[in-house]
Amino acid sequence: MELINFPAILVAALSSFVVGFVWYNPKVFGTIWMNEIGMTEEKAKTGNMAKIFGLTFVFAFLLAFMMPTLVIHQIGALQLAGGNEKDEAFLAYMQVHGHMFRSFGHGALHGFFASLFVVVPVIATNCLFEQKSFKYAAVTSGYWIVVMTLMGAIICGWK
Repeated sequence: MELINFPAILVAALSSFVVGFVWYNPKVFGTIWMNEIGMTEEKAKTGNMAKIFGLTFVFAFLLAFMMPTLVIHQIGALQLAGGNEKDEAFLAYMQVHGHMFRSFGHGALHGFFASLFVVVPVIATNCLFEQKSFKYAAVTSGYWIVVMTLMGAIICGWK
């Protein structure tokens, strides 16, 4: 019985790049973001892109790897069974509930709430102490809300 789908995790991690490509495009929020952090085109070009994108993928993969525990109810039942897929209580749970709530929409809902109640407070707190603007907080939080909503949808709905 496969509750964690590694291709879905990989695609979810890669989806953060697609969202970032659109979100941080100068015609969307890229110019606002650059202005709020004092980034220039020249400064951006001096960054080590292999390091930046490589580590970005590692971090996106780590987030996507954790998402099943947040968006798939059956993972919680398996955790209560000590991770034993042959546990009688887990098997009984799965017989009654099966893959109930395993949908793209349900995963998106949980991904959205996870971002709203975990990521946004972290970003907002950092912004307060770093004295970053509301615009910066909104652009950065908005990106993560979209990414985690999409990740949740992919991971929960892909069976």
